[in-house]
Amino acid sequence: MSNYPQTLEWLFSQLPMYQRTGKSAYKADLQNTIDLDNHLGNPHMSYKTIHVAGTNGKGSTCHLIASALQEAGYKVGLYTSPHLKDFRERIKVNGEMCEKTFVVDFVKQHKEFFLNHQLSFFEMTLGMAFQYFKEQKVDIAVIETGLGGRLDSTNIIQPMITAITNIAKDHTAILGNTFTKIATEKAGIIKERTPIVIGEQKGFLKSRFRESAGNKNALIHLIDHRSKSLPTDLKGTYQKANTRLAQKVLHLLRESNEITITSKEIASGFLNVVRNTGLRGRYEVINEKPKTILDTAHNVAGITQLLKQVLKEPYENLHVVMGMVSDKDVNKVLQLLSKQATYYLARPDIPRGMPVKELSNYFTQNKLTNKTFKTVNQAFDGACLQATKNDLILVTGSTFVVAEII
Repeated sequence: MSNYPQTLEWLFSQLPMYQRTGKSAYKADLQNTIDLDNHLGNPHMSYKTIHVAGTNGKGSTCHLIASALQEAGYKVGLYTSPHLKDFRERIKVNGEMCEKTFVVDFVKQHKEFFLNHQLSFFEMTLGMAFQYFKEQKVDIAVIETGLGGRLDSTNIIQPMITAITNIAKDHTAILGNTFTKIATEKAGIIKERTPIVIGEQKGFLKSRFRESAGNKNALIHLIDHRSKSLPTDLKGTYQKANTRLAQKVLHLLRESNEITITSKEIASGFLNVVRNTGLRGRYEVINEKPKTILDTAHNVAGITQLLKQVLKEPYENLHVVMGMVSDKDVNKVLQLLSKQATYYLARPDIPRGMPVKELSNYFTQNKLTNKTFKTVNQAFDGACLQATKNDLILVTGSTFVVAEII
């Protein structure tokens, strides 16, 4: 596959991409996506879809739903972002990444259209996913929004059901700097007469979602987070909220006869997410002595949930490998961190990565013991050298930091 690397290089470098460059890559318009969809012959209309948005947990929720549907015998497309190691993680069918040849051929075939319409990385990748799912004849595709909802490229689909996990302050430069503004953007995925499941727990935001659903004549279902959650192989107590949401989505689809699935298949799907879908980087334990955990938490809400779980772990000393991207609220994240831990800092290898000196200054100002390294892997090696078998090593702060360790 000699020209797969060149194809990827072109995809990543040709046009700005939010994950790499930040706000400059965000387009407040769906016209490009609509034009590409029409150019491809509206491939997403060939199968049923489920649409999931939210600040944290939407990737896990999508994988939970997909895994359960696979257990029920469906051929399931799964579109998520960002990827950790391989671009093709974004586009999977029954847990298998799309072929390299497909990526190369798709870009080759439509490159002229991409250039003429100045499509973004995200728009091209979405078109690629929709086309692949059509060619693979999937029964259902589970689609995760990239950023926000209302103006996200994925928002051209007409799903059977939509779901919103939660609302926290992230990407505020684009989505707004209040919970209500962010919720309004996420609520943009609510479709006319299409059931919506809400995982958010804040009362004033529930009211906002009720209003949005009412405007669309969409039946709204709010998750009771006191209810029991099914067990899952995804570690981390924060997954309980995601399993409740995924379970509700599947039950509603079953009740409306959109899908045929048993409670046993749902339970089995939730217990076999990693095997069925290949999800990684969610409280993933990669070593036992010292216990080493990878987690893609990257904002205040995500880090808060992660640290609650870490506090339950038995360990003598805590070693945290961290890097962050430049548009995060660093001080608010650092206020959550333990003063007893040692921090091993590096810049994630993307243009948006925060320079390690700048990050170290924040840590020092917050009286957090830190050491700086040139690369994430060197920071990880530094932590491994210092840790004894009864210590705990945590790798977090950014999807891109976890990706470099994996």
